[in-house]
Amino acid sequence: MADQKVTPYNDVDTKREQVENMFDNIAPYYDLLNRVLSLGIDKRWRSKAITLLKDIPSPKILDVATGTCDVALEMAKKLNDPTIVGLDISAKMLEVGQKKIDKAGFGDIISLQQGESENLPFDDNTFDAITVAFGVRNFDNLHQGLQEMKRVLKPEGQLVVLEFSKPTMFPFKQGFNFYFKNVLPRIGKLTSKDPKAYQYLYESVQAFPDGDNFIEVLDTLGYKKSSCTALTVGICSIYHTRK
Repeated sequence: MADQKVTPYNDVDTKREQVENMFDNIAPYYDLLNRVLSLGIDKRWRSKAITLLKDIPSPKILDVATGTCDVALEMAKKLNDPTIVGLDISAKMLEVGQKKIDKAGFGDIISLQQGESENLPFDDNTFDAITVAFGVRNFDNLHQGLQEMKRVLKPEGQLVVLEFSKPTMFPFKQGFNFYFKNVLPRIGKLTSKDPKAYQYLYESVQAFPDGDNFIEVLDTLGYKKSSCTALTVGICSIYHTRK
């Protein structure tokens, strides 16, 4: 299933450039909005995803689309002697993340780097695991991004993707659509001054090939043992696979 091209703004820039600009714009408000808009559930989702990697001894981990480093920080706290590289296209998001890392005292565990998911600046077979939380739907080219992550994973290395999905059960489907389409952009407009960013969130979730469709993409690209676990009546899903 081909990924549909949905962009934050209707301008001539590439999706990558638009996504970078969008996250630069909302970086100061991103953490607060996440907590408010998800009612704090996003923290539990991240924690559940990270537990999939708890048995890897001293893992070297790449956190793609690290944003303000919530996942990287959680892994630094909970995993067994990890070394973590956080990568993101938005310099402003990384600035916020670096301040959180410094405050938590994890500068010796987490390093940050600006870069693109479709052109990872790492050698083949570098990482034991890769995590992506709420980032794959923002890739300019989904297949290329997934192939790049597979390239830099070690043999049998693990990929954990946490991403919004579309609930199918009544009345959660209807409530989800109303909230994401009508309520969330208004909150985003009042809080971040960039209503387009939260309109894009709804549109990008709708366009993303979730559930079995994403598993099919992973299988097509040669990933192995791919699985999908739905969370909170299907609002979010964890995808776990291996190189």
